[in-house]
Amino acid sequence: MQTVTLALPSGSRRAYVAEATAPTGRAVVVLHELLGLNDDMARICDRFAEAGYLAVAPDLFEGLGMAPFCVARAMRALADGGGPVLAIVQEIADVLGEREDVDRQAIGVAGFCMGGGFAVLAAGSGAFTVAAPFYGDVPRDPAKVPALCPTVASFGGKDLVFRGGADRLREHLERAEVPHDVKLYPEAGHSFMSIHRPALRPLGYLPPMFARHHPEAAADAWERVLTFFDRHLSHAPV
Repeated sequence: MQTVTLALPSGSRRAYVAEATAPTGRAVVVLHELLGLNDDMARICDRFAEAGYLAVAPDLFEGLGMAPFCVARAMRALADGGGPVLAIVQEIADVLGEREDVDRQAIGVAGFCMGGGFAVLAAGSGAFTVAAPFYGDVPRDPAKVPALCPTVASFGGKDLVFRGGADRLREHLERAEVPHDVKLYPEAGHSFMSIHRPALRPLGYLPPMFARHHPEAAADAWERVLTFFDRHLSHAPV
């Protein structure tokens, strides 16, 4: 996986960038899971690029110190409402919006696991037009997501860690009267979108996450996300 260095107001940031195969003026910021920015996140970015999106996946752990401290600090930022990590995500949206080939009103955010939690917060930050969180943490307090944008969210029914997240997010979205598509896949666990290296797969197979790739759920989720994004970014140039 080859990465680039993004120039942001707060400093440089390592990221994977997938240019759109057939540009549409749309972009998506992809937020990685707890395992960090890896080949699987690059695969997901490439899939968005095939659908016409400029996809950018920043390294959310960069600048947070050595592992496992960077993981702990990122999770603390998530619990505290996003902090500097969310600020970086918003900066990237602003930088993308300044590009001539991107419509500032056609930028989405997608996140997985830890990144899914940040995607929920980003959906309520006002920086994005549409959001796609996957099996991430959902704040119990709706005040932490005050300005939710249209959201398509996916959760695994076997994932005990984030049990109740789908219902909680749906309640927040219904209360805010925001268009949404929230789906729970009963037979899928955590990280059902990801295809991890063989050495990592056994780590999450056991409870409470039952984390493993679920092809059927992943295929359906991809269709839902791309359809939802297309509907709510339909004003972007095509």
